[in-house]
Amino acid sequence: MAKLHITAAIGFIAFCHASVSADDAVSTPPSQQADAAIVAARGAPGYPQTRRQSLVETHFGVPVADPYRWLEQDPRADPDVAAWVAAQNEVTEAYLAALPGREALRARMAKLYDYERYGVPRRGGDRYFYTHNSGLENLSSLYVREGLTGEGRLLLGPAQLSPDGSVALAQWEPSGDGRFLLYAVQTGGSDRRSLRIMDVASGRTLDDRIEGVRYSGLAWRGDGHGFFYSAFDPAASDQATLRNHRVYYHALGTDQAADRLIYATPSQPDLRHVARVTDDGRWLLIQSSVGGDEPRDMTVLSLATDDARPRALTRGTAQWSFVGSLGDHLYFRTDDGAPQGRLVMLDAAHPARAPVEIVHEKKQELGGASLVGGRFILAYLDRGWSAAEIAGLDGRPIGLVPMPGAGTAAGFTGRSDDPQTFFRFSDFTLPDRIYSFDVAKGTIVPFAKPRLPFDPADFVTELVHYRSQDGTRVPLYLVRRKDVAASGKPAPTLLYGYGGFARSVTPSFSPTRLAWIEQGGVLAIAALRGGGEYGKAWHDAGRLSHKQNVFDDFIAAAEYLKAQGITGRDQLAIEGRSNGGLLVGAVLNQRPDLFAAALPEVGVMDMLRFPRFTTGRYWIDDYGDPDRKADFRNLLAYSPYHNVQSGRAYPAILVTTGDSDDRVVPAHSFKYAAALQNADIGARPHLIRIETGEGHGAGKPVDKAIEEASDLYSFAAYWTGLRIEAK
Repeated sequence: MAKLHITAAIGFIAFCHASVSADDAVSTPPSQQADAAIVAARGAPGYPQTRRQSLVETHFGVPVADPYRWLEQDPRADPDVAAWVAAQNEVTEAYLAALPGREALRARMAKLYDYERYGVPRRGGDRYFYTHNSGLENLSSLYVREGLTGEGRLLLGPAQLSPDGSVALAQWEPSGDGRFLLYAVQTGGSDRRSLRIMDVASGRTLDDRIEGVRYSGLAWRGDGHGFFYSAFDPAASDQATLRNHRVYYHALGTDQAADRLIYATPSQPDLRHVARVTDDGRWLLIQSSVGGDEPRDMTVLSLATDDARPRALTRGTAQWSFVGSLGDHLYFRTDDGAPQGRLVMLDAAHPARAPVEIVHEKKQELGGASLVGGRFILAYLDRGWSAAEIAGLDGRPIGLVPMPGAGTAAGFTGRSDDPQTFFRFSDFTLPDRIYSFDVAKGTIVPFAKPRLPFDPADFVTELVHYRSQDGTRVPLYLVRRKDVAASGKPAPTLLYGYGGFARSVTPSFSPTRLAWIEQGGVLAIAALRGGGEYGKAWHDAGRLSHKQNVFDDFIAAAEYLKAQGITGRDQLAIEGRSNGGLLVGAVLNQRPDLFAAALPEVGVMDMLRFPRFTTGRYWIDDYGDPDRKADFRNLLAYSPYHNVQSGRAYPAILVTTGDSDDRVVPAHSFKYAAALQNADIGARPHLIRIETGEGHGAGKPVDKAIEEASDLYSFAAYWTGLRIEAK
């Protein structure tokens, strides 16, 4: 959010509908009452006025009002929306500036961020490429080593991308021989990327420029003379619905206008296509998907000839994820005939042949696999923690990857002939540590272990299970200081959830959340249905007509935390991002009495119009299509924007979005915040924080991440009674 210089005289806490009620005064935590009196005394200017339209549309016989549709216009182009954004930010910044402990929390978050961070290395020839951040650098830099033990050499730093830090390094991929580096940059957090090529030896950037790339893989041709990428129509606006994704080939040293169209599906305009090239350069694989799921359609082209035609490898409803190749044999992780996943082989030279099973389905979800050093590395989620098995080419088990502890491991990428692979390991209180794994020996060696500004031994993580409303057992991670856990007393708690698109919620480190835990707060993370923690059935149980299960799971988590005495009557805050923002908005309408504060971030809030913007049509597979009657009624029943209920007391709410978000467009949050502020839902604040010049979150500079998190968590701390102290 743009910083506004506002004097303390116009800071405020009280809001438009009424002064603080007796009920709210009773529920205000005693430790905060003195602060509340001081801040409330500064005055109550109220929310900015938001114009309402008398717009009502009838869908399947149901009249639906949409009074704030004018807020769907791009705030960077529409002066009325821009003025609304500025007015909302002024009110929100004045409120946040008056919060006790905000600056202390910001300072501590900066200290917790101040540790070395490395990315998982990738090999190109004899070179190893990796990202590095010394601590408080806003954006990480890309380095290369000549050999595994060589000294790192800077290739790309933030200053080389833009003087003001507005341009971030996104994807990158070295050519197979390590001679060239293909990299993508993004501006202002946009999903629109530009591609550049660097000569690694000299550090010189070539003249080639590829613009307008979105949702693309980066796939070098085997000979390194060019690469494949994906893009929509270059003229498509940042807010327009995106269709007709295409795969192109770019030959080095040529203009983008000369790039060759490789693959498109005009009869299926909603498909998204990503290209992969096999390690030996023989085959081009096009992975096509709808929505956020793994690809369902696989198409193969021979790269041995320039006029090769695409041939269907798979079609249908099963999901397929490419693992690796040996000659004509292509290996995939699939849920075809195996909801928990299995490993199979398909013949690229004979696409019509049936899959050959290599590793059969197990009780645990096969989350992913890779082919490195002539062996398969199989990633499982075992009772909430990462596990990885090694198998031979025949699928027979060889052993386990030795894990450094109970947490999350990710990476294990590489070529089929690489002698080693790399992975990162983390948990809720341990930042990423990078390890090299020798595939033949089965041993791990640290590649990078950061020095930490805190002691992980001060904290404890527990994995418990609770019952949802229909009796389903749902995993819940609890992270606390050891003394807080040992006390047995209720504590202010931050409950996070996602529950969608088969995305698994597993232990990962966040310095901003650790700041909350350090202050004595509890972090609770629920692995809701709709995610991928227990395979296809778990995902299916939380999507389409079953989406209410996700909300029920989250509500049940809140009830469990209170019933177990982990948190108290008015000590619970909830948080979710993107699909998780939808989750928070929906449960607020259904059970506002459960929560003291809520943080819906970059959320999908208008479930009737989401397919009309950018990538929204990709979400239909998880949410349903509002143009279908049954889906419409289901979506309308929980859409956060349409179900704000006047006459019920809502908790304190801080909505967040970015004015440049071209994934979940900011109109979702704008309209939702306007609906909250117009409704009679109690005297607690219902604010929106709009980051100017930022998108959905990718590429966000460290200082902005700290600023946003300190605002969010000081807001949640105030309303849950967490006393923030300088550390």
